[in-house]
Amino acid sequence: MRLLYNILFTIGFVFSAPFYFLKMRRRGGWLAGFSQRFGHYDAKLKQALTNRRTLWFHAVSVGEVNLCTHLIHAIEARLPHHKIVVSTTTSTGMSELRRRLPVHIAKIYYPIDRRKHVQRALGLLNPEAMIFVEAELWPNMIWGLQRRGIPYFLVNARISDRSFRGYRRAGFLFRPLFERFAGVGVQDESDAGRLRALGCRPEAVRVVGSLKFDSASTPQRTAIDVDALLRQTGVPAEALVLVGGSTHAGEESILAGIASRLRKRFPNLFLIVVPRHQERGAEVGRELKAAGVRAIFRTELSGGRRCSPGEVDCLIVNTTGELRAFYERADVVFVGKSLTAEGGQNPIEPAAQSKPILFGPHMQNFPQIVPEFLAQNAAIQVKDAQELEESVARLLADPELRGEMGWRARGVVDKNQGGIEKTVGMIVEAVGG
Repeated sequence: MRLLYNILFTIGFVFSAPFYFLKMRRRGGWLAGFSQRFGHYDAKLKQALTNRRTLWFHAVSVGEVNLCTHLIHAIEARLPHHKIVVSTTTSTGMSELRRRLPVHIAKIYYPIDRRKHVQRALGLLNPEAMIFVEAELWPNMIWGLQRRGIPYFLVNARISDRSFRGYRRAGFLFRPLFERFAGVGVQDESDAGRLRALGCRPEAVRVVGSLKFDSASTPQRTAIDVDALLRQTGVPAEALVLVGGSTHAGEESILAGIASRLRKRFPNLFLIVVPRHQERGAEVGRELKAAGVRAIFRTELSGGRRCSPGEVDCLIVNTTGELRAFYERADVVFVGKSLTAEGGQNPIEPAAQSKPILFGPHMQNFPQIVPEFLAQNAAIQVKDAQELEESVARLLADPELRGEMGWRARGVVDKNQGGIEKTVGMIVEAVGG
């Protein structure tokens, strides 16, 4: 089985490599640390790990990095003598790690799942335990951990319908991987049941809730002053601000059209769109310009450009790690990947800022969280662009409704906190001090 997997993985990697490297190039910064993807790490890291008890955390990209940083801060207080290494897959994830974590935390790229690359990485890091944060599972890494007797954990685990079906179909491959988890922190009983069905030992699975509630509530220092940026853009202090967070293709133009039409009723309405992938910034700019929208890029403001009042209708945030700061200034928030794409993005971040939230019909990534927001009248789910426009207009016209929805949203967040503490307890219990 392992031989077959490695043959198929190598064939698949050869054919997918051009697309993979093109995607890395589009995101930028792909050459820095490139050799680490093949398990080559420098002597400085080796020296830092010598005679140290090491914990290795893995966070695939930006979303997982956000959770991982809060988890690391919490576990350092409990295990102060351990050396922390954290890996990521994307350059944007690495940028966030460097921005959010201090220099004594080692930050590396995760190795490609070929046996020799994984063995090389494990041989150098030799972790006492490995913690996967919402991560997909790669067999060679798990097999390598098993051979070395290294316990491994999965935290903030969520198994979608599609993933569950896929893991079950390939049970001959994945069941032995699930059976050996030292601990699995899941968001609810539904996920717990699925993970047990996939092979996890019942005693290893713990329902701790979503870590996103804790991470969204943790104060975060930001290097940007959104009010100052808006003044620089010519936006008056009393302006109503509609923020589209983590938007996907097609959603920016829908929001721009809505803002343009509603500006007849609300002349001081200003739109901020934050694409989920910052490399789409140029594409979004061209699309909005073609639609007659007067937009400016966030990076232009960093360059010192100033706009006169009324000169710009929309700010396109083509940078990473600043979404929360823009949520803080929002009067109304639309959560992306929910109208023209499927899955949905995180509604907890704007909720933690006590903002009224809207999202589309496709929020499959949050099957337990979304119903709770809706049950508490803490968010509005719309079926299409027309309903989105009607709901935005209603919120803009009613400050009391905005305040009440924001208050209810924050209440949902407060009610569901405590997951990080429970997760750290699970890890410390297994690893020891």
